[in-house]
Amino acid sequence: MTPVWYAAYGSNTLAARFDCYLRGGRPAGGARTYPGCRDTAPPRASTALRVPGRLVFGGTSTVWGGGMAFLDDVAPGTAPARAWLVTAGQFADVAAQEMHAAPGTVALDAVPVGRHHLGLGRYETVVRLGDRDGVPVLTLTCPEPPPPAPPSAAYLRVLAAGLVEAGWPAAEVVDHLALASTWPRADVAALLVPAP
Repeated sequence: MTPVWYAAYGSNTLAARFDCYLRGGRPAGGARTYPGCRDTAPPRASTALRVPGRLVFGGTSTVWGGGMAFLDDVAPGTAPARAWLVTAGQFADVAAQEMHAAPGTVALDAVPVGRHHLGLGRYETVVRLGDRDGVPVLTLTCPEPPPPAPPSAAYLRVLAAGLVEAGWPAAEVVDHLALASTWPRADVAALLVPAP
């Protein structure tokens, strides 16, 4: 099946969290159980990747509480992310789960160019961010950034851990998330310190 890079910038940057979308399950600290993809194979690869735009938080997460992460891909600047090499079918099933739909209900007949709206809600806009080694880089966001809302500590902790796990320097992750979330830098840094 056609490979694509799924550029995750939110909680799916963390491998254990993304695995719930692939194989099914409930992430630690989350309030929702995911059915998983029809193809439960692990990603073929992952890499740290800088994507165009900026991270914003808004709306209300039913999984974590607080604001949800979205990529404003038309804003100036870049944002750190983690790209997962998956099949187009797996990406479509991840999109379905983000839309609170069953795997297999979202079809991407062709890899989109630019923006492709699957719906008007959160994570229902597929954006092609370019290519990496000849493979399309896709992400999910919303048509327009929602009203700003700060993320919960549990959610921000997962984002921070996922970006560091992907290979981003902790100091850069803290700066990035503090700017996007309006959390104080020291409070974001504290989320990366393991509990005693």
